[in-house]
Amino acid sequence: MQPRILELRTKILKKNDELARELRAEFARCGLLAMNVVSGPGAGKTELLTRTLTRLNKDYRAAAVVGDLATENDARRLAASGSPVKQILTGTMCHLEADMVREAVKDWDLQRLDFLFIENVGNLVCPSSWDLGEDLRVLLSSVTEGEDKPLKYPTLINSCDVVVVSKVDLVGALDFDLRLLEENIERVRPGAPVLRTSAKTGEGFDAWVDYLRKRFEAKRSSHGEKADRALTATEPVLSV
Repeated sequence: MQPRILELRTKILKKNDELARELRAEFARCGLLAMNVVSGPGAGKTELLTRTLTRLNKDYRAAAVVGDLATENDARRLAASGSPVKQILTGTMCHLEADMVREAVKDWDLQRLDFLFIENVGNLVCPSSWDLGEDLRVLLSSVTEGEDKPLKYPTLINSCDVVVVSKVDLVGALDFDLRLLEENIERVRPGAPVLRTSAKTGEGFDAWVDYLRKRFEAKRSSHGEKADRALTATEPVLSV
């Protein structure tokens, strides 16, 4: 018997990857930094992004796309930051896909944005396989989840670019070992930056926002250099 389920999944992922490449090219053309924010349920993605959007909006233009199974609660909370927000209701799907993101942003003028945050559905398994065209995959790991999460869910953590530890204000109350968590992250994803944050107290948000600014400026600089090289390559050689 032929593996028809595997073949179907391969075709779906191939189509998703093609759409993701198109999105990534569009984001690059617009000089937009896109982040795919992933975590388990209740890790604090919406609180992190609400505070992040509020901070960034002082100097930049930021927007968010939010994936959830059933409600629009997260979108309403994020909209309080003053940023454009679109909700994606996934129904029974435990992750976002590239076509969902493309549909959500189709009415936005992406050239007028600097940052796009894609808040994925709370799940530590499914999102690992789905490219959304992002520049950065941000993993949010809450201290309420335990120090061993990186070891239990290595596939998702292995695909992330940066780990943000949330709710660090609860470390004392939970007798949580932050150093052990960071050691486990290093075992699974060596060299990944780890940032400690608390949306409640604001701890770590200067470092987190500074990290985003540097990544944004690096992308804009790289995009500008590529554009200059392309322009130079197409300019006619003038002889005197």
